[in-house]
Parts: sequence; C-alpha cells; structure tokens
Amino acid sequence: MLYMLDTADLSAIRHCNEFYPLAGVTTNPSIIAKEKTEFWPLLEEIRAIIGKEKMLHVQVTAKRAEGIVEEAKLLKARLGGAFYAKIPISEEGLKATMMLHNIGIKVTMTAIFSPAQAMLAAEAGASFVAPYVNRLDNIIADGTNVVAEIVEEFQKHGLFTKVLAASFKNAEQVHKCALCGCHSVTVPSDILRSLISLPMTDSAVAGFDRDWASVYGDKTIREL
Repeated sequence: MLYMLDTADLSAIRHCNEFYPLAGVTTNPSIIAKEKTEFWPLLEEIRAIIGKEKMLHVQVTAKRAEGIVEEAKLLKARLGGAFYAKIPISEEGLKATMMLHNIGIKVTMTAIFSPAQAMLAAEAGASFVAPYVNRLDNIIADGTNVVAEIVEEFQKHGLFTKVLAASFKNAEQVHKCALCGCHSVTVPSDILRSLISLPMTDSAVAGFDRDWASVYGDKTIREL
C-alpha cells in the first residue's frame, strides 16, 4: 500500500520525506489556504522537496470542464514530474477527466462518498479515486467498508484506477483500509507518525538497551 502525506506544511513534508517511504504529497484548497502564503512558491517548494519522481496531487478550483482542463494543464506545466490533477466528482468533473485522460494528464477524482461515484470516475479515466473515510464515519456510514466495496468493484471489473483513501482521524482507520486491499492512503503527518509510535515498541527497545549496557556499557558495535 502506498503512503502519501496530506499536507502543504513544508516542515512536515521535509521531515516525513526523509524518514518515511512516501509515494507523494496530496493537497486541496483548504490545505493550501491554511499555510497563508503565496500559491506557486509553496507548490514549487513542495515539488523541490519530494523530487520529480514522487506524486504531487493538486486540486483545481475551476467549476466548468474547460476551466478545469486549463488549470490542470497549467499546474502540470509549472510543477512537472509525477503530477495528478485533483478534481471533485461532478458532471463537469467527469467531462474534464475524460478530456484530460485523452491528452495524458493524470487525474485523482476526489470528494468520493460512494462506490457509484468511484465507478463513474474510473470509467472516465481517473488514475485515482479518493473516498473520504472519516467524513463517511461522521455521517454514520462505514468509511472503510465503502473503501472495501470500491476496491472489490474495481477488481471485479478489471479497472486500472486505484483507490487513494483520504480523511483519516486515527491509525485504526488506516489499518482497516490496508486490510481491505486499499491501494494507497493519504494522511496528515501526525497520523503517519502514530503508525509507528507504540508504547510497547518503546518498552522493548529500552529493554534491549538496558541489557546491552549491563555488559558493554555505552559502547556501540563499531567500538567493540
């Protein structure tokens, strides 16, 4: 399963890109606006940090298909590399996705809340669909079950589109998505860090250190 970072915080991106096996970074208008800085320099710095090989998903703001396509083309030209235009699911969004698919610009269709939406996005040519796990949970729907249904439908129909689960509030939701065969997840930096931060791990490592020190003191293997 691929892990992506759902943020535009440059400090978090630098840290997580260094220490975690990230496949890329995802953003949306809310995430960008939260940084309260200039749009293009921010995105260009994100691209510089993660490099051209890793995915960068940036959401369009236009509402009509033709405008969506023009924004996607501009973003692709400015940011280069493995770029994905994020487009919210709608009739205009589907039209734009088909147009972009025909000219080779990859699309992540976002704001997905049902398998039916995901299937239409896939048939339109989207490379990824992004179902919102926690937001589904908040409306008394089972977010991870919706992800599982989308994964199953894509497999049954032989579709190339991948599921990029988004909107997480805890590590358990990420775990359940992995169990159902979700292709990728995008998470905030605190959720990513929580996936490896367990008290029992800290306790086990502390025990190793105590036992080592009882015989070898503070020497490392290189010093023996």
